[in-house]
Amino acid sequence: MFLTTTYQIGKRTEVRLSGLIFVIYYKIFVSRLVLILAFMMCAVYSGYGQDNDKDKGELVPAVIVGDDTIPMITLPSVVIVSESEFRSKKESYKYRKLKRDVKKVYPYAKLARQKLEKYESELAGIDKKRDRKKTMKKVEKELKEEYGDELKNLTISQGQILLKLIDRETGQTSYELVKELRGVLSAFFWQTMAGLVGSSLKVEYDPNGADADIEHIVIMIENGLL
Repeated sequence: MFLTTTYQIGKRTEVRLSGLIFVIYYKIFVSRLVLILAFMMCAVYSGYGQDNDKDKGELVPAVIVGDDTIPMITLPSVVIVSESEFRSKKESYKYRKLKRDVKKVYPYAKLARQKLEKYESELAGIDKKRDRKKTMKKVEKELKEEYGDELKNLTISQGQILLKLIDRETGQTSYELVKELRGVLSAFFWQTMAGLVGSSLKVEYDPNGADADIEHIVIMIENGLL
């Protein structure tokens, strides 16, 4: 049992805690102090973490509905392609052939768009008709040397698909492109030549109608499904 000891010193009484009681109270004080410091440290680190999370966050538009703030986030588009169904083996064969032809010529249609963008910017800085003609002949020669043999080996049906896909990629028919780059006479000549094999440079791409199957195949190619 721990008691206090008192000493009478004149009219003043001095109360002293025993040494052991003093130690106990000191330990309690220290332990509470440690708890307080630990709590403060947790609060600091918690706030620091929240600030870091804010730094890593992203600002997005939001709308207020009642008492709620609802973020508006634009999700990436998802392409859903259904399986083709065929009523006969003949239809299945035609589709497989179309798929093979589109896969072969689609890269050329994309190339046509890239080349058109490149050469249009070059031709835009040329004012004289004669200089433009020289430039186009140079371009034509380069294309023939690089792709002439490959394009010569295309079948008529592959060539027809390519004409449609060029319209899809560039927004212009092949006739319009030839007319713009080589003139009316060249466009007329090549349109006549195309007509001899049942084709037309003026053909337009119809993704929701006659060319729906081609569009279906192109979408699969673009999304890595073929």
